[in-house]
Amino acid sequence: MAGSEMAQHETYMALAIREAERGLYTARPNPRVGCVLVRDGVILGKGFHLQTGTEHAEVNAISAAGGDVAGATAYVTLEPCSFVGRTPSCAETLIQQGIKRVVFAAEDPHPGNRGKGFDKLKAAGIEVIGPILASSAISLNPGHFKKYQSNLPYVRLKLAQSLDGRTALANGASQWITGTEARHDVQKLRARSCAVVTGVDTVIADNPGLNVREQDLSSEYARLASEIRRPIVVLDSKGRMPVSAKLASDPNLIIASLSERPDFDVKQCVIAASDKGQIDLLQLLQFLVQEEDCSEVLFECGATLAGSLIQSGLMDELVLYIAPKLMGSGAKGLIQLDELLDMKDVPTLFLTDSRQIGDDLRLTLQNKRL
Repeated sequence: MAGSEMAQHETYMALAIREAERGLYTARPNPRVGCVLVRDGVILGKGFHLQTGTEHAEVNAISAAGGDVAGATAYVTLEPCSFVGRTPSCAETLIQQGIKRVVFAAEDPHPGNRGKGFDKLKAAGIEVIGPILASSAISLNPGHFKKYQSNLPYVRLKLAQSLDGRTALANGASQWITGTEARHDVQKLRARSCAVVTGVDTVIADNPGLNVREQDLSSEYARLASEIRRPIVVLDSKGRMPVSAKLASDPNLIIASLSERPDFDVKQCVIAASDKGQIDLLQLLQFLVQEEDCSEVLFECGATLAGSLIQSGLMDELVLYIAPKLMGSGAKGLIQLDELLDMKDVPTLFLTDSRQIGDDLRLTLQNKRL
């Protein structure tokens, strides 16, 4: 492929990825997908997938083009679906509309696809080119890829600390360590997640809401993002969840425990105990994939659960907010880890992004080097 042709493909694919980003907070549990239709160097239409059960990106792009797309090239961020689900097959739609060529960013790991969409297009005489900007498309949907590759969701851990690594004063006071801008930024993490997980200690100490607030989310679809069902899971192995807690009246609440609590009229899931007598985090994540169709899960929790998650090896990404404050050696620490006796056992994370959010610093780190 000539350099000029590749540059052209990358330009239009970058536009398709920007389209896909418009569904970042609303497409769950479906992947975020964008499509751009081009003919003779002219963009005919653009589209993205907004919400499960609604039209896919390809159909929305065709609609935006007014339906006249014969002979066009479709730039799609994910392999067009080959099967009929809640909506028709996008591969079949492209064929029927007379699309000449499909340029894709990434193959779909969904077992109903995995190349089957491409096979259908090729069998109809449509040229298929790709992958183009694959890493960008995959990073937009890390949970979709991980879910179908390992039957586990992509797991983020959000933490906030002072400059000296503290999360609360000795008396428990912690509101607020970070500033308003950082707290609004956390809304984006929640909105893109399929579920939010916390521990009962955090509920008792902070009485959080953990919901997505429309007024705090800077997005063209903030209202829809705030209304979409997003389970809030409280890990409560010893039945200490207060019935008076703010979360107790949230219809999205799920209590995960070692045994069912009959006096609590909310959704509950019983998870087996780990070898430490705690809720087994692997089984919890498997439950969220299998029963709640989760692909991205956010942990917002205290030091004990954060330490357990890190030591389990199940965390994929840490988002750490650091406030320019000093809280002193008597304040509470960020993470509770088992004692380590050898440097080779020290968990090592890899920095992928750092930026200032208001007065605070946000670090994004991966558990594995990209």
